[in-house]
Amino acid sequence: MTINIQLTPVIEQLTTYIWPFVRIGAFVMVMPVVGGSFVPTKVRLLLAIGLTGVIAPVIPTASTPEVLSVAGLVMITEEIAIGVVLGFLVQLVFDAVALGGQIIAMSMGLGFAVFLDKARGVNVPVLGQMFLMLAMLVFLSMDGHLALIQLLARSFLAWPLTGHGLSTEVIGELLQWTSQLFIFALKVALPAITAILVVNLAFGTMSRAAPTLNLFAVGFPVSMLLGFTVIFLNMDVFLQNTMSFISISLSAVADLLDL
Repeated sequence: MTINIQLTPVIEQLTTYIWPFVRIGAFVMVMPVVGGSFVPTKVRLLLAIGLTGVIAPVIPTASTPEVLSVAGLVMITEEIAIGVVLGFLVQLVFDAVALGGQIIAMSMGLGFAVFLDKARGVNVPVLGQMFLMLAMLVFLSMDGHLALIQLLARSFLAWPLTGHGLSTEVIGELLQWTSQLFIFALKVALPAITAILVVNLAFGTMSRAAPTLNLFAVGFPVSMLLGFTVIFLNMDVFLQNTMSFISISLSAVADLLDL
């Protein structure tokens, strides 16, 4: 008894999952929280496979080139770029929060207190790492990860697999959005920097009035204490700004899908 297995339908069925998997996999690798290196690669791979199994059957079918052809390699590059862009826009918010924390730490004299950021593999001040962890908790409490996954599924309708999603208009909007990184970081760091600047000006005046005063022995602990006090009093504003930044970034992703 001979059993004939037709591989063509199986390969075609797998192809319908491969192309969405490329975009979803690139998105999972850069999205906030999950995209950090502290999340095992196997976990991210399983998450990408699970999302592909849910999203792929409901997206419109399209004629796609062969995976190993030249057109297929070009399409893979485009899909990876789309997935990276969708996660990168929101990831900028967390980079801005971490940058604001680093600026405050430098102003307070805590630049020497560094900690390994496992999400990026570099050393950052502890204060910046604390702000980053708070921003991640706010992101999860807002169901931002679910909103991002919903936008990812919507991207297959706005930018079909056969189309060229990253047009020049989209790239221009993306480059313009990157400038928001410095605006967000300034809003995070401005209250503490302003307070520490006032203290430094006061100590500068005192040094002119009393040249024998040891500013290094007095100014350093005062600046650090005032910095922590301002951070504590400004925590509500920080949380509100973080929620606002995340909402703005999610809206920016939705606007890109409408272009």
